Amino acid sequence: MTEQYVLDLREVDETQVGVVGGKGAHLGGLARIEGVRVPDGFCVTTDAFRRIMAEAPSIDDQLDELSRLDPDDREAIRTLSARIRRTIEGIPVPGDLTAAITRALARLGERAACAVRSSATAEDLPTASFAGQQDTYLNVVGTAAVLRHISRCWASLFTERAVTYRRRNGIDHRTVHMAVVVQQMAFPQAAGVLFTADPVTGNRKVATVDAGFGLGEALVSGLVNPDVFTVRHGEVVARTIAAKQRAVHALPAGGTHEVAIDSQRQEEPALTDAQVVRLVRLGRRIEAHFGRPQDIEWCLVDDDFQIVQSRPITTLFPVPETGDQENHVYVSVGHGQMMTDPMKPLGLSMWRLTAMVPMHEAGGRLFVDVTRRLASPASRAGLLDVMGKGDPLIRDALETVLDRGDFVPSVPDAGPGRPPARGASAPIATDPIPTAPIATDPAIVSELIERSRASIAALERDIRTKTGPALFDFLTAAFEEHKRVLGDPLNHQAIMAGMEATWWLNDKLQEWLGEKNAADTLTLSAPGNVTSEMGLALLDVADVIRPYPEVVAFLRDVEDEGFLDELAKLAGGTEARDAIKAYLDRYGMRCVGEIDITRPRWRERPATLVPVILDNVRNFEPGAAGRRFEEGLRKAREKEQDVLSRLRALPDGDRKADETKRMIDRVRTFIGYREYPKYGIVSRYFVYKQALLAEAERLVQADVLPEKDDIFYLTFQELHDVVRSNQVDDRLIRQRKDAFRSYHSLTPPRVLTSDGEAVTGAYRRDDVPAGALTGLPVSAGTVEGRARVVLDMAEADLEAGDILVTAFTDPSWSPLFVGIAGLVTEVGGLMTHGAVIAREYGLPAVVGVERATRLIRDGQRIRVHGTDGYVEILP
Repeated sequence: MTEQYVLDLREVDETQVGVVGGKGAHLGGLARIEGVRVPDGFCVTTDAFRRIMAEAPSIDDQLDELSRLDPDDREAIRTLSARIRRTIEGIPVPGDLTAAITRALARLGERAACAVRSSATAEDLPTASFAGQQDTYLNVVGTAAVLRHISRCWASLFTERAVTYRRRNGIDHRTVHMAVVVQQMAFPQAAGVLFTADPVTGNRKVATVDAGFGLGEALVSGLVNPDVFTVRHGEVVARTIAAKQRAVHALPAGGTHEVAIDSQRQEEPALTDAQVVRLVRLGRRIEAHFGRPQDIEWCLVDDDFQIVQSRPITTLFPVPETGDQENHVYVSVGHGQMMTDPMKPLGLSMWRLTAMVPMHEAGGRLFVDVTRRLASPASRAGLLDVMGKGDPLIRDALETVLDRGDFVPSVPDAGPGRPPARGASAPIATDPIPTAPIATDPAIVSELIERSRASIAALERDIRTKTGPALFDFLTAAFEEHKRVLGDPLNHQAIMAGMEATWWLNDKLQEWLGEKNAADTLTLSAPGNVTSEMGLALLDVADVIRPYPEVVAFLRDVEDEGFLDELAKLAGGTEARDAIKAYLDRYGMRCVGEIDITRPRWRERPATLVPVILDNVRNFEPGAAGRRFEEGLRKAREKEQDVLSRLRALPDGDRKADETKRMIDRVRTFIGYREYPKYGIVSRYFVYKQALLAEAERLVQADVLPEKDDIFYLTFQELHDVVRSNQVDDRLIRQRKDAFRSYHSLTPPRVLTSDGEAVTGAYRRDDVPAGALTGLPVSAGTVEGRARVVLDMAEADLEAGDILVTAFTDPSWSPLFVGIAGLVTEVGGLMTHGAVIAREYGLPAVVGVERATRLIRDGQRIRVHGTDGYVEILP
């Protein structure tokens, strides 16, 4: 194939990123949109870049060296990337390439002033913008100067920031190539940036325009504050006019310089409102062409807008697709399930297939549409109440949307004989279903647990013989049984009985005794809590291992998953192995992020538990689990006696004490069961997963798939089709892997609207000291200690007295809870797993602390106020 070194901008479009880079491809696409003016120019293609790289054999070795560097070793990256840039800039441009560039320049005019701009193949992509990673040179005049600056653009692929960005995003330096865009220079009266969606809130109906005098360089470099215009529905709804003291202008002989702006012009708007509206209209046309919100650089030349760049805004959270134009309000499922990480496609589809309500997917997360429930006055109050109990920030965000008055239309309630509004009664993750009261009888909990065990045993027995398409038919039926067990009215009654008794105790004891969160102590060591038992059971495993120094030393060096078989060769190793295996038999289906079936379970990766076991060996004495449980029991009994005796001293005290005693018995009967349904779900998930992985193994053996884990990037139905046809779309799997990687950089909102607005919610409290971090009090008490900011449970290194600070904790984190003094999380509510287990273990805990893992530094001393719901960072 003949190499093409130069292409006119009008010859390229957005499909040619590999030839002209992201910027060149987007500019070519822009030039084809009717009514959009793009300055004339051409692209020096990636063929030219590859030719230059081939001229310097030493670069290969330097790239090898670069790929081995730690992305955090800034000094080494700085030194080596500078050396690579010098090498590239020192390579003479070959004669035929020089001739091609000179011919293209002649078409623009012999002494035309040009902008010479880098355009990398990994740039302006839907999943990574790489904005500002490479270099641009303005007002370059003359062939020699243009050639010199093209070489600098090639070299700028290896700026320190570009190299670091690629390393952090897992992009191989050799797979990225550099094209260069050379355009006729625009000499604008004003320039700036247009975002076709609000880059802060994500609202797709709002556009923002930043504008300043002269070249856009003044805004990009931070030399001046821009004028900012906000546009909604074709009119300017807000404007901030800045004092613009300086501008950047072009010099006649080439280059740019700063100039002072006359004092009387400094506070003039750079654009009129009419110009702003016209620019946004142009932006909407560009957005429609590219199919997603854009970050657009523009210039105003003689009252005419020229577009010099457009790239996707990659920081926006995607909006669930509904296919209609109606307004929708979505609540995050992940915040209720304590797992806000993205899920892989198989995980998303399996959760949707086994959930009790319809769910929508966006950005690798799941959301429930609550619009109908908000629209009906009858269901709205109940929804807001349960949301507020679970997570006050979600309630506040929903109220913020309602307060606007025009986004959620009010619909009349269903009258007698009329069906409720579609979806109005759909419960969501934390939503109580109206239930009849049940007796305070421990036998009810035993019966429910037995029903769940029997159902899982039948699943394990019946699935063994199923393979191929028959397995998928079997699983489809199994999902219905899964939902039947979950939807069992008795199951809901038992869960709600424990939660309602907790709320009753907290409300009444605050009213009668002035005591906050009294239920936190009354529920200590409640029986039958499978999640808290899991944490204590790992203390028992440590007791088995502690007497054998050889085993402890061996475990410190464990790196792979085959260590259990090696243990038997050591003194005490057989006992240690049997203890760990017994633990895995009971809890091995659990893992961090366990609602995503694709996450590796402890049984698959037992080494995950080793650091926690070693912490327990180091930090505890033998018999700690039993002592912990008995101590909790003692405190709960003492609290019960204390509360009841104080109540009896009040007016009408006997009645109050009797009612409270009934509620204490009720909460202790049912609150432990709150954790069991999730245990049942995850147990079933592990059975499904093992069957699907066996199917994946067959696909690998048949050369349909390169590796087993590729099934995680297909939905359940897609995997069914692959098994039936023995054919797979490799490109789809590659696209899904890229998308999944990109979702990690997105922060899922608690509440999302169909306009794309992420509504965060706020704590509206005035009882928190200045400078403290506000959250939700979920487990009473105050504790002071060293903050350990832990984002990966496998990397936890905790000492007794440490306070765990993390993004979220699902049940798999509870083994860490036995060794800490307090808990702070970014996500959570009164009845989420972390809160329940913190109360079980008597740990002061504050959850729902926005950005806690960024605002609290690892090793800082903090004070956690678990009764009042805030965290102080201490000097």
